[in-house]
Amino acid sequence: MKKSHIIIIVIIAAAIGIIMTTAGDASTYVTFTDAYKMASQGNDESIHVVGELKKNASGEVIGILEGADKVSFSFLMIDENGKEQIVQYKEPMPADFTKSEKVVVIGKYAGEIFTAEKILLKCPSKYQEEGAPVRGA
Repeated sequence: MKKSHIIIIVIIAAAIGIIMTTAGDASTYVTFTDAYKMASQGNDESIHVVGELKKNASGEVIGILEGADKVSFSFLMIDENGKEQIVQYKEPMPADFTKSEKVVVIGKYAGEIFTAEKILLKCPSKYQEEGAPVRGA
């Protein structure tokens, strides 16, 4: 067998190993109900939940509470099935958090409360076409 063949086989094996490791760390998007079921069955992996912040009739975000340590906070989030859930985050509030259109929380349940390890935001201003009308303007 030529050296070039051995090198190619080693590179392919390394690529397969990287793909398998990455696929094992991948998390799926679920609802709060599914995430709770998974946690109650002993699943300790981080889970992605997509939803929106709870808003009142005039469109203002409600349910944000500052943590006792003055850094962390909790908020009310509604998933895509309409389930309302308290989410705790042990970091400072991300910039433009209350302006976000959609929120993705990555974390797991601790009792009845979902604890987010990471928060991803989709802000409408970042995705509007230039010259497109702004909602509410």
